[in-house]
Amino acid sequence: MRLDTTRRDAIRAVGAAAFTASAARAAARWPLHEGPQTPKLCMIASANADERAMRRTRQLGVNYVLMGGPPIPWEEARLRAIMDHFKAGGITVANMMIGGFPNAIYGRPGRDQEIEKVQQSIRAAGKAGLPVVEYNFYAHRIVEGYFETPGRGGAGMLSFDYDKVKDLPPLPEEGAHSLDEMWNNVTYFLKAVVPVARESGVRLALHPNDPPAPLSRGSGQIMGSLAGWKRLIDIVPCPENGITFDCGVTRELGEDPVEVCRYFGKRDCINHMHFRNVILKAPREKYTEVFPDEGEVDMFAIMRELVRQKYPRLIYPEHPRGLDADREQPKSGQYTGWVYNVAYARAMLQAALASA
Repeated sequence: MRLDTTRRDAIRAVGAAAFTASAARAAARWPLHEGPQTPKLCMIASANADERAMRRTRQLGVNYVLMGGPPIPWEEARLRAIMDHFKAGGITVANMMIGGFPNAIYGRPGRDQEIEKVQQSIRAAGKAGLPVVEYNFYAHRIVEGYFETPGRGGAGMLSFDYDKVKDLPPLPEEGAHSLDEMWNNVTYFLKAVVPVARESGVRLALHPNDPPAPLSRGSGQIMGSLAGWKRLIDIVPCPENGITFDCGVTRELGEDPVEVCRYFGKRDCINHMHFRNVILKAPREKYTEVFPDEGEVDMFAIMRELVRQKYPRLIYPEHPRGLDADREQPKSGQYTGWVYNVAYARAMLQAALASA
């Protein structure tokens, strides 16, 4: 009996010591902050944001922003001026969205001239120190299928129903483009711009089709399926040819966001990340965007996977829900909703870092 008691006490003592040591290590690490090899939360900003806007961002503990870029071709001096403006406010501009190349998207005459402007812009981004350039490649974005639905407490949720829009005709200025045609166009584009991105030290991030409906006013959607995402990064296989990984869109496709995150993370092709949640009714066709804590995506598992990968780029906790506090203050810019999203993402990030 004495031997068993002694053994039990010894085991308890070892367990207690291990717990104490673990707790001490955890306590020594707090508060947990973003670092060179961790994800970094960001918010969207206007290029001409004033000091008040930057203070509101910094007050949330957010040190990084993304934004739409100027008209192409970008110039190094213009990008530096924007980035220095934010740097003076304690904020780093780490992602700009590039656009203005419809002929390249549609395969029309004049696309080579547009692609040359995109190449110039990427070179300017590299010289200015902008690490990521994001872009879209939609023939059409079928936002006509979105509508607001009430969520908890009457908060505004955003739903999509393909049945409402599947028979909409192509727009005259866009036309209808087959999936093969869109793949040919994006292949031509990538083979021209990705080598420039590699030379310039810039990563490209193509956002998925959102909504990822089967057809968008008669046009195919190259980024409307997981097979399409995988095909895209294989056109010019290198980290500079990457995607914006959106765990919400991933679930909209009916896929497992954690497995998809792991697939692209292993290939070092997640060049930007959108952090939001949905409830799915029918893959690609019916879903509702909800608060990050109530959807089907395991947001902590996603964050933990990104931390495990040592993903070092931006996470954008986008699409704040419609809250009364913001509706009563139309000029708030949905600030209360943004606070909620950022706080939730911060908690997920700290928990993931603590458990790493």
